[in-house]
Amino acid sequence: MTTEAVTEIMRQGLYVIIETALPLLLVSMAIGLIVSIFQTVTSIQEQTLTFVPKLIGIFLTLMILGGWMMNNMVEFTTGLWTTFSYYVHR
Repeated sequence: MTTEAVTEIMRQGLYVIIETALPLLLVSMAIGLIVSIFQTVTSIQEQTLTFVPKLIGIFLTLMILGGWMMNNMVEFTTGLWTTFSYYVHR
């Protein structure tokens, strides 16, 4: 296995990780921002107030996009296992 092949696999893996995690991170960040603005406007400084809305938002995002996320990871893993013999023989 050459250095270029390892680098390409790592690049693809990092891309899949970022692409798969991005929806959850964006939803969490957006909910955190909205709750933060709400806390600023109402002067409520409760630290645990963001936990429940973020948890609900992440669960809803997983319910909506979970199939796509799983399919994305399965395609990457299947691609690795399909080309496994190519990398072993080199």
